[in-house]
Amino acid sequence: MSTDPRAVLTRPAPAPDVTVAYGELPDQVADLRRPVGAGPPRPLVVVVHGGFWRAEYDRTHTGPLAVGLAGLGHPVAQVEYRRTGQPGGGWPGTLADVRNAVAALPGLAARALPDRVAPGPPLLVGHSAGGQLALYVAATAPETVAGVLALAPVADLVEAYRRDLDGGAVAALLGGGPTEVPDRYAHADPSIAVPWRTPTVVVHGARDEHVPIALSRTFVSKASAAGASTTLVELPNCEHFALIDPTSSAWPDVADALGSLQQDQ
Repeated sequence: MSTDPRAVLTRPAPAPDVTVAYGELPDQVADLRRPVGAGPPRPLVVVVHGGFWRAEYDRTHTGPLAVGLAGLGHPVAQVEYRRTGQPGGGWPGTLADVRNAVAALPGLAARALPDRVAPGPPLLVGHSAGGQLALYVAATAPETVAGVLALAPVADLVEAYRRDLDGGAVAALLGGGPTEVPDRYAHADPSIAVPWRTPTVVVHGARDEHVPIALSRTFVSKASAAGASTTLVELPNCEHFALIDPTSSAWPDVADALGSLQQDQ
């Protein structure tokens, strides 16, 4: 087994069972995976991939994560969306795509995977920049989200901009800094637009060098102060990519966090 934590990004995964479109554009699609084993229908789990919202990262790198979630008995959708560096990506297309996908996917998945998807809104699992997108949807369209599992999310966009994460990734997404486009930050930043109606679990590794755990601590502190049902699980020996790797030592914590959200349903 590779000791490179980034190896999960290129690890092959079985092809999805079916790909569905939630819009007319090439990147407005999602890969669906049937849950492993028999059992009653369960809520759809929508995986929102990271990659600092940039075009060079797509949903394929969450294949191992999606397979792991299906192995836990969940129907899974790996959502794609327009990203920065692509026509229509960034503000507002990236955010609008994910919001539209989350609203449409339960119905699309129920038709494509008969008797495996329970009615109702999905659970969102977002990693890194995908965590910000999942929290954004929960804040702006809470009726479409049953719960959020945010894995090392970019949950404080102002601080992420200040730290210049991934060389200007936040400015590329929103079209400028917080003093230039403050309304966009107020709309998209989870630490400002807190998703207080949606049960949320944040899991973050203390050894994360890509998205510092301080961003999650700030977000959870603000969310808790606002009365939100938000929990932070800190993993002391965990880095950024272990959270999406079912072979890592962090995987049981990820599975437990998702299970705690299901119990809230």
